[in-house]
Amino acid sequence: MKVIKIGIATQKDIRARVLAIAKGELKPKSADPKIWFTSMRSLAQVLSDENRALLHVIRASKPVSISELAELTGRRQGNLSRTLKTMSHYGLVEMLQEARALRPVACGDRYEISLQ
Repeated sequence: MKVIKIGIATQKDIRARVLAIAKGELKPKSADPKIWFTSMRSLAQVLSDENRALLHVIRASKPVSISELAELTGRRQGNLSRTLKTMSHYGLVEMLQEARALRPVACGDRYEISLQ
């Protein structure tokens, strides 16, 4: 079971952390969050009930394309593509190019949220 660690901090704090890591002043620990959001609201939008259900369908059915996932979920392909792109940006979903289709793969099974 892969756990994705998510942190919530201000943009200023995230930037300071990234700069400290780049300067070698801070060495990230393996337990530190890998994905950062600037607010609970933005996290809630990305991990809404509907999107968590989508992640469950991806993990359970292992669709070979966005088209197949659209059929499984009853969502329009364009809407689904935008959602997957956002989730991919945050590292929650990986989009693998296979033949002529993109295959969505959920990156984790569980999520841990850490407030800074």
